[in-house]
This record gives sequence, structure tokens and C-alpha cells, in this order.
Amino acid sequence: MTTQKPPAVHVAVGVIENSNGEIFIAQRLPEQHQGGKWEFPGGKVESGENVQEALVRELKEECGIDVTDMAPLTVIEHQYSDKRVLLDVWWILSYQGEATQLEGQKWCWVDKNQLDAFQFPDANQPIVDCIMQSMNTY
Repeated sequence: MTTQKPPAVHVAVGVIENSNGEIFIAQRLPEQHQGGKWEFPGGKVESGENVQEALVRELKEECGIDVTDMAPLTVIEHQYSDKRVLLDVWWILSYQGEATQLEGQKWCWVDKNQLDAFQFPDANQPIVDCIMQSMNTY
């Protein structure tokens, strides 16, 4: 008998950059999966939503911003010991409002060159790598 893997948790992720070239990150709450590590904002894609709709909703709920333009950055599938995730990652090209953290997490704006000083969940490391590579294309 073959055991079927549970479906991956589909997560929409936003890389928000401010006018100073800094990236918005937040620290996961201790009780969350991968608690204490830093992450890019976003959340689960709900039934009936496409990725863009989920990301717009999540960034409004989580960061208080209204996304007006975005572009795909990367897609990452990662298997943790206890779950599989599919991260659909988008550059947030423009938004209205002031990004903050509305869910009680610590947050900060980080210079792209300093991202590797923060501990991210393993699934997020390719996002950091993509951001770092994008710096070399300007």
C-alpha cells in the first residue's frame, strides 16, 4: 500500500521593499511553526482565492498595506519534517499605506545586504538568495 503525502500548504509571500532599498521582515511568534525565525509576510491561500488575491488580503491583514502592483519572484516547494509547503513569492512593486506588523510580531526593515544576518526558516532561504541575486542585476 502506498501512503499518499498530504498536499502542500500553499502560501502567498510578499517581498516588500521601501524607497531606501530595505526589505520588510517579521519574526514568527514562539508558538508558531518555525517560531522565533524571521520571515517575509504572507499567508495561506484560501479555497476559492488565487495567489494574488490571497497576497493582497494577507498583506492588508498582516501589514496594513494595499498592494497596487506585484510581480512573480519565485516558487519554492519545501518539505519540513512535519509539513510540506509551497511558497508562491511575489515582489510587491507598489502599495499604499505604511507597512507595519498588525499581528503582534516583531518586525523591521532590513538592508538587503543584511538579510543573511537573520535566521529564516529553511523554506525562506531561497527567497533571500533571489533577493541577493536581484541586487547584482541592477
